[in-house]
Amino acid sequence: MTEKSIKSFKQFWPFYLGEHRLPSNRLLHYIGTTASLVLLIYLIITAQWLWLPLVLVVGYGPAWIGHFTIEKNRPATFTYPLWSLLADYKMLFMAMTGQLRKEWPKYF
Repeated sequence: MTEKSIKSFKQFWPFYLGEHRLPSNRLLHYIGTTASLVLLIYLIITAQWLWLPLVLVVGYGPAWIGHFTIEKNRPATFTYPLWSLLADYKMLFMAMTGQLRKEWPKYF
């Protein structure tokens, strides 16, 4: 499936997985996603709204480094920001619960 033909999250998910084939890239995503979630919760609890943009830097910084240096591809966030964010959380959840290993054979 080409990137241009994606019309739904269901179609996006296999594309997203294909852009995250290398474990070291996925690890950087897990680090960024977890750190940004922890930071977001902290900022909400402490009402430090001025620092909210830092959540994006903490979350996307490691992920984009993984794409540009490890995977050598363009982050899907640039084209599909909402679906990419949802897929980041889905991939992290599936990895933490052991489901991601079962997901790969469905598509590759």
